[in-house]
Amino acid sequence: MKENKNKYHEESGDIVEIENNKIPRGHVTLVGLGRLGIRTGINLTQVHRGGPLRITAIDSQKISEGDLIFRMRGGENGRYKVDLLHDLRGIKEVEPIREDINQENLDLLEGDVVCVEIAGGNTIPITAAIIKQAHKIGARTISTAGVFGIGEEEIRAMDISQAPQDNPVANELKQQGINSDHTLVTTGKFIRDWEPVTPYVLDEVAGKITMEILKLLRDVK
Repeated sequence: MKENKNKYHEESGDIVEIENNKIPRGHVTLVGLGRLGIRTGINLTQVHRGGPLRITAIDSQKISEGDLIFRMRGGENGRYKVDLLHDLRGIKEVEPIREDINQENLDLLEGDVVCVEIAGGNTIPITAAIIKQAHKIGARTISTAGVFGIGEEEIRAMDISQAPQDNPVANELKQQGINSDHTLVTTGKFIRDWEPVTPYVLDEVAGKITMEILKLLRDVK
């Protein structure tokens, strides 16, 4: 009995040591903090025993009446969206940058993983520029390629080199010179299709993006 008791204490000590080594590491930059970006940001702040040490959120938009996902989490109309993520950060380090990325301020990008979740109009040129700048600084990259859907869609993550030939977002990014070493997350449904963007699909897409970000952080020292 005494031998088993000592063995238990020894194993308990090993568990404590393992727990102490499972600490946050790495830096994630979120470009765009809209309905999808805020979900991804909240997911990352809630990761325990690991996940990112630091999160930077870049977006100039303010909360408006239609931003229910923000208002449901305590956001007030007229406040910057990135400030809400800072308020909800828990013990994570969150830096809010109240600007939109453009060709003139790409130097704002930093970190180990850069995640692009911008929407509205033709976002492909600036997304491609962000990816190229992120690769220059040695960051891994991830973005979306269609997030429409009602819940029946399979949410897939893939390198852009493996994207289906009929994915218009992937094709446009390739035309901009993004041919490999970039992760796309997609439902396979686009603005051309009849499906809307639903909150529960965004929840699942954000979950998939979060998983891919954590994989990309795995080897960060």
